[in-house]
Amino acid sequence: MPPPLQICAQGKGRLLGTQAAPASSLWLHLGRVGGGGTGKRSYDGARAAPKFVIAPPHHPLQHCCSLVLPCAWIWGAHVCYASCGGKIKQGLLPSLEDLLFYTIAEGQEKIPVHKFITALKSTGLRTSDPRLKECMDMLRLTLQTTSDGVMLDKELFKKCVQSNIVLLTQAFRRKFVIPDFMSFTSHIDELYESAKKQSGGKVADYIPQLAKFSPDLWGVSLCTVDGQRHSVGDTKVPFCLQSCVKPLKYAISVNDLGTEYVHRYVGKEPSGLRFNKLFLNEDDRPHNPMVNAGAIVVTSLIKQGVSNAEKFDYVMQFMNKMAGNEYVGFSNATFQSERESGDRNFAIGYYLKEKKCFPEGTDMVAILDFYFQLCSIEVTCESASVMAATLANGGFCPITGERVLSPEAVRNTLSLMHSCGMYDFSGQFAFHVGLPAKSGVAGGIILVVPNVMGLMCWSPPLDKMGNSVKGIHFCHDLVGLCNFHNYDNLRHFAKKLDPRREGGDQRVKSVINLLFAAYTGDVSALRRFALSGMDMEQRDYDSRTALHVAAAEGHVEVVKFLLEACKVNPFPKDRWNNTPMDEALHFGHHDVFKILQEYQVQYTPSEDSNNGKENRTVHKNLDGLL
Repeated sequence: MPPPLQICAQGKGRLLGTQAAPASSLWLHLGRVGGGGTGKRSYDGARAAPKFVIAPPHHPLQHCCSLVLPCAWIWGAHVCYASCGGKIKQGLLPSLEDLLFYTIAEGQEKIPVHKFITALKSTGLRTSDPRLKECMDMLRLTLQTTSDGVMLDKELFKKCVQSNIVLLTQAFRRKFVIPDFMSFTSHIDELYESAKKQSGGKVADYIPQLAKFSPDLWGVSLCTVDGQRHSVGDTKVPFCLQSCVKPLKYAISVNDLGTEYVHRYVGKEPSGLRFNKLFLNEDDRPHNPMVNAGAIVVTSLIKQGVSNAEKFDYVMQFMNKMAGNEYVGFSNATFQSERESGDRNFAIGYYLKEKKCFPEGTDMVAILDFYFQLCSIEVTCESASVMAATLANGGFCPITGERVLSPEAVRNTLSLMHSCGMYDFSGQFAFHVGLPAKSGVAGGIILVVPNVMGLMCWSPPLDKMGNSVKGIHFCHDLVGLCNFHNYDNLRHFAKKLDPRREGGDQRVKSVINLLFAAYTGDVSALRRFALSGMDMEQRDYDSRTALHVAAAEGHVEVVKFLLEACKVNPFPKDRWNNTPMDEALHFGHHDVFKILQEYQVQYTPSEDSNNGKENRTVHKNLDGLL
């Protein structure tokens, strides 16, 4: 066996050995079959702790990993636990590839490829997800080179998934922020259809490029902090960000220059005035970065001292990173029209120049050109939802794992979106919806649910405040259904749907399947359950376990499997204080009684207590590995 790979505290530069990990961040090194390069990908999100950075080093022998935790080592398919007294026990735990295979196969020897793809999509992941590139490439190659191209046995399956096993196992074990993604998206589709019936509003027509859009266009896309995706409607039609770009360029400025520097030039308060008013605060600064005056000043702070072409390239690269390299374009026709009809913004620009609001040496006309360029950046609902999810995820792009923005930039941006993002409707939106958002005259609304997901709603018809009619209706309904409002989680508040929690029906189904397998003597089903990480000591409403049921039915092989392979507690008591041994004696199953009696010799109550704790630790550490 090769020496274990290393885990050390980030920034400490030393091995942890058998010590508890004191650092908030760990480096997790995974060996990949066949080696083949190194790289790092972060699965840290705003809600995830501790942070794991996974790096596949050259390792020619086998896929294995070593994870140092307090008194625990996890090695490949084996688990070794050391108690504080130095006593070591060993038990078999499946590799993550085995666990995933048995979870999907449901007792079959092979998995149809279409079943795997369908199951993958049901978790919210897409086959185009850049984190799954290695898996999808290997799957295509395997299908081309095998005779049975539509079926995968365990070895072929493991070969395909091993390079992305951690992400896939997270998905199939419902460890994402929204566990029951299919149910949640069905609610989103219903909200979409409800908003689609809204017929009011008028398409912006101050430039021809905006007026050409059909009022019937309506799309919603969402991306969670784990990269789960869902889209409904016209989500692939490009449209200009317009004012939706304001929080993004403010985030870039704070990321590059810091909060203190940026707010020397722009305030933080809602203005209470129209977004395009020629008005400054008492310090002769724009009120906030979400009104036109503030956005023009923020534009002047980006990459000072270089040409507009270099500035634009820099911002486009930033936008591409935020969007996970999905569609980000530019509408030159919109840019030209904005510049030709931008008298109000030119007036604001000269007023700002007269009040010395720009950094010294700023070319105001060039800055306005750059401002119009940024307003003319194109996105789709799908790419913009990833941008929103990057903000929801603390600055990490959820589908690439790359850190794009600093936590400081994200926090400040979301704060200003919450208080100033919806034009003159900002106060009402904060009151009714309670989430950071920004709207634009092209009909887009970028909405952020911190630590959960980002959304982009797009429909060209606008209300008198300049916000999308359908988009506002959708946001209201979303918060009416789900407890996403900032203050929905206060104690004694009315109960709403929380898509972040796994439904109770899933846990009930788990207990029923386990006890039914014990009742019918189905050892293969029990083995699948154990390999998929199920708690084999779950109890029903009478506090009866699978061992109670197997002993009462006289299933010798099931009893042996539960005791010897799963190491379950042999002395659980049900609501009538009966143990499995009592059940076997009562129903005359002397073989089972003898097995339990013999096991009692090597299993004492003190060990029982430790074993229960140990089994819980197995499950906990498997979750920790994920």
